[in-house]
Parts: sequence; C-alpha cells; structure tokens
Amino acid sequence: MCRNIVPLNNLAPAATDEECHDAALQFVRKISGANAPSRVNQATFDRAVAEIAQATRRLLDELVTSAPPKNRQEEAAKRQARSAERYEAIRVFQEQKRAARTAS
Repeated sequence: MCRNIVPLNNLAPAATDEECHDAALQFVRKISGANAPSRVNQATFDRAVAEIAQATRRLLDELVTSAPPKNRQEEAAKRQARSAERYEAIRVFQEQKRAARTAS
C-alpha cells in the first residue's frame, strides 16, 4: 500500500472531503504509474480521482464501529515516528555499505 495514503476511518474529527480526494489522488497515481498524466489522459485521470474520492467518502460515511475515535494528532505522531525509524534504518544501512566499500 502507498505510504502516503493514511487510514481515514474513525478519526476525531472525521475525515474531510479534501482528505478523501488526496487519498484518491495518491491511489490513482500509484496504480496508473503517473504522477502527472499527459494532456490526452488528464480527463480520464481526473474522472478516476473524482470517482474514487466519492467512493471513499461513501465508504467512510457508512462504516460502523464500536471503537472510540482515534486522535488525529496521536495518529500523526505515530506515523512520523515510524517514518523516522524507517529512514534512520536506511541511513545506517547506507553508511555501513559505504564503509564496507571503502574497507575493500
């Protein structure tokens, strides 16, 4: 799954239409393999984003849960911590790789 798409269900306050659109845009970019479509494909790309954003909004509006809503700030902090760990691990790996190359 694309790391830029964050879970939008059961948040306080609820997900906005803009967040649904942003998630749909990331999804379409991922599956189409295009960050920015060509002019000839722009209408198709935009239509797919709009349809997926609508479906996302409907899904979020219709989901039912008994769990208490998640705090947005806490969830964002968790995502940032995971990202920092991931990038630190990559940095350490790259340093070790460079050190191994210079030692050879």
